[in-house]
Amino acid sequence: MDAISEGYEAGAANGGGAVTAELSESTTQMPAFRDLLETGAVQPVYQPVLNLENGDVVGYEALARGPAGTGLELPAALFGLARRTGQVARLDGWCQRRAVEGALDGGALDGRLLFVNVEPEGLGDAPDVLEALPEQALARLSVVLEITERAVVSSPSALFDLVLRTRARGWGIALDDIGADPASLAVMPLLDPDVIKLDLRLVQDRPTVETAAILTAVNAHAERTGAVVLAEGIETPAHRAEALAMGARFGQGFGLGRPGRLPADPPPPPDEAVLASRGAYSPPAASPFALVSAARPVRRSSKHLLAALSRHLEDQARALGPAAVVLSTFQHARRFSGASARRFSDMASGAAFVGALGGAMPDAPAAGVRGAALAPDDPLVREWDLVVIGPHFSAALVAADRGDTDVPDAERRFDHVLTFDRGLAVAAACALMSRFRRRA
Repeated sequence: MDAISEGYEAGAANGGGAVTAELSESTTQMPAFRDLLETGAVQPVYQPVLNLENGDVVGYEALARGPAGTGLELPAALFGLARRTGQVARLDGWCQRRAVEGALDGGALDGRLLFVNVEPEGLGDAPDVLEALPEQALARLSVVLEITERAVVSSPSALFDLVLRTRARGWGIALDDIGADPASLAVMPLLDPDVIKLDLRLVQDRPTVETAAILTAVNAHAERTGAVVLAEGIETPAHRAEALAMGARFGQGFGLGRPGRLPADPPPPPDEAVLASRGAYSPPAASPFALVSAARPVRRSSKHLLAALSRHLEDQARALGPAAVVLSTFQHARRFSGASARRFSDMASGAAFVGALGGAMPDAPAAGVRGAALAPDDPLVREWDLVVIGPHFSAALVAADRGDTDVPDAERRFDHVLTFDRGLAVAAACALMSRFRRRA
């Protein structure tokens, strides 16, 4: 659903005449679209997800269709109109609800996964599918919510809240379209997905060095966490063989099954659990310094040393390129000086996400940099934190201000910890990302 709607938008941008025709058609479709939003007249179809090793159907991905025989039947047109009218959240809420209701009507999902898409633009606004149906009904399903890296960039706080509530139910998270954008690799460790979905181009196109870099990062993460790799776009036996060679255990595509109704007489469910238990999900820590200092020795230093360490980590971030996430706290926006703004803007020109937090920090403190203002009582206002996350590198410099008032600014002292432990660095990054509000 997400990929189809993106393709629609790309096509609409090819020429002014095409855009004019689409806008004209949108006008004629508006009455039917408004009715659809009022009644939820979307229909789910389900595409099977197979275990590539033994052919078992391990689940289904729910996809949306508008009223049959109308200009809104295909998701490209449906979500294209929703985007132009600011109704993505409302439409996506109906799609999620109908997907779950349709799955509950039959027994095909017993012991299998139900993949449900979440549109990034609707995060925080859509009706909550987790709360929309009776608890006893939802308990029958093993839902996996599919998100893309755009959800992290557009609405980090709402996304982490969604992940927390999803995992509290024992449901899973899938990160979609891995490889379509380098940013997908950057956010993979932050979301810790249960399922990693490889973009169809990885399977269908000739392998390149870039392909190898993506697969190296994906398989390293899967090995560390137990996540399952799923290949999309499998249309031929050759695609299936390529997917297995790339480390995929699950697969979907027209060669394995087209979207349609759930089977009325499904085969018995798989004998083993489809996904390994990942344990309870922990909410982001209140403070990176509190988190890291509880696990590693604390040292005392001057601002001079912290500045040098920060510059070194910034250099490491630049070397990571488009697969980097860089997050930093500055206590207050006035400390995000012109030099800092230039450095962070330079990093943002090549990284997936660069963020700066501080008291009175504007939403866009420098070109390409995402800002977030901290409340006066937030523990971060007394911290100096810099976290860098990449597919194969992670580091966190966390420091607490000692509160010196009788020394020059450059001589202020901090208690600090520098760690390259991936788990600690990722947890620190999640604590910072959870403070970024949805982009307007």
